[in-house]
Amino acid sequence: MLDFLRRLFFIDILKGLLITVSYMLRRTYTEQYPTQRPHIADRYRGAPRLNKDPETGETLCISCDLCALACPEDLIVVTSERDPETRRKILREFTFDLSRCLFCGLCQEACPVNCIELTQYFELSAYDKDGAKWNKDMLENGPTSVPGYSPTLQAVK
Repeated sequence: MLDFLRRLFFIDILKGLLITVSYMLRRTYTEQYPTQRPHIADRYRGAPRLNKDPETGETLCISCDLCALACPEDLIVVTSERDPETRRKILREFTFDLSRCLFCGLCQEACPVNCIELTQYFELSAYDKDGAKWNKDMLENGPTSVPGYSPTLQAVK
């Protein structure tokens, strides 16, 4: 009998409509994006960065290629050569393709010297595909040197 009355008076539908109306009556909050920066979660993983040694200014990368091996998308390319005098590897080129990156953080976890890290920078738009391929200089200095990147998109006029 109770089930029949529920079906007759559409109780389940009315409950759903009540929830919908309660959400409609709430005040919406809109962030004014360029002028007000959004709050980013502490564990957010965004654009990658190659850390430098604060004393010498050189990158901390030892060219071990572990970050490229750990990457599930194979988007990191590390090119190095051995110094004949010291027998140490010297980093020549480091390429990171952001268009295919999952931002999983496996490259950061695999690095033994904490050279590569994913920052909280999230504005990764570019006008062409070349803007998504970051080389060593771009990873060290930030996205202002990215081809196709326009800082006017991020700045407020």
